[in-house]
Parts: sequence; structure tokens; C-alpha cells
Amino acid sequence: MTEPVIGVISDTHGLLRPQAIQALEGVELIIHAGDIGDPKILRALKRIAPVQAVRGNTDRGEWARDLPATQVVEVGGSLIYVLHELFCLDLDPAAAGIKAVIFGHSHRPHLEHKNGVLFLNPGSAGPRRFTLPVTLARLVVSRDSLQAELVELKV
Repeated sequence: MTEPVIGVISDTHGLLRPQAIQALEGVELIIHAGDIGDPKILRALKRIAPVQAVRGNTDRGEWARDLPATQVVEVGGSLIYVLHELFCLDLDPAAAGIKAVIFGHSHRPHLEHKNGVLFLNPGSAGPRRFTLPVTLARLVVSRDSLQAELVELKV
């Protein structure tokens, strides 16, 4: 049995690049950490795999109203907490049994382990901001661990 691979994307701001679609091919689930920008992004991602998404600070309008601000996703027995802005984290993930916190907002890719919890910002896969790279992430979920890889898109 193969370990589930999760695609993690954020801050698309209405732009889903072909390179992002290619990098997400073959994943079993896609997590979008907000600032989606347009409902067509979610529809396109759902053609690749099921999608779990949270609302970002720029996601407004009727289409975004039903998106939660935070979400807990269970994959392979591991709990993953998803929100857009990390400073809004209002719980102790380790104490809550959460294995990973996925967030966006800064457009800066970030990968860190703290107190047994993976903190992952896939960066921005949408319009380039300043000189920051255009990135997303892949997350391999095994029984004992979560292995994250940042993927820089060639744009």
C-alpha cells in the first residue's frame, strides 16, 4: 500500500498555473490554504483530486462565504490543521494531537518542525510577489511521520 501524497497550495489569487497543475498530478488530496481568488481555481483543482480549502483574507463574495476560516483534515490517521494566517492559530497543536499546521498568507515558503509538529507554508503558487519564488508543496503521509517537500515552479 502506498503512502498518501497530499498537494498543498496557497495564495493562487485567481491564477492556477499549468506548472502547478502538473506538479499536483497524482496526489490523492489537495489542501488550499487560502487567498484562492476565484472559485474557478477550486473547480480546476477538483479535476485533479478532492480539495479541502480555507478562506483567505482576500477571499470575498458569495462564493467564499461557505469556506471555513480553519479546518482540521485527517489523512492516514494524522490530523492536519489548516488556516490562512499563522498568527490566527488559537490552539496548541501538539497538545491537540495535530501533526501539521498548514498556512499561507506571507507568500514565503516555510518548512519547520516545532515540538513534534510540522509547520508548512507552501508559499505562493499564484502571481509572483516581489522576488519570492513561485512554489507549492507535496506532503507524504506515513503512519509515523509527515514528509514535506517544497516544489519551486519554473515560471
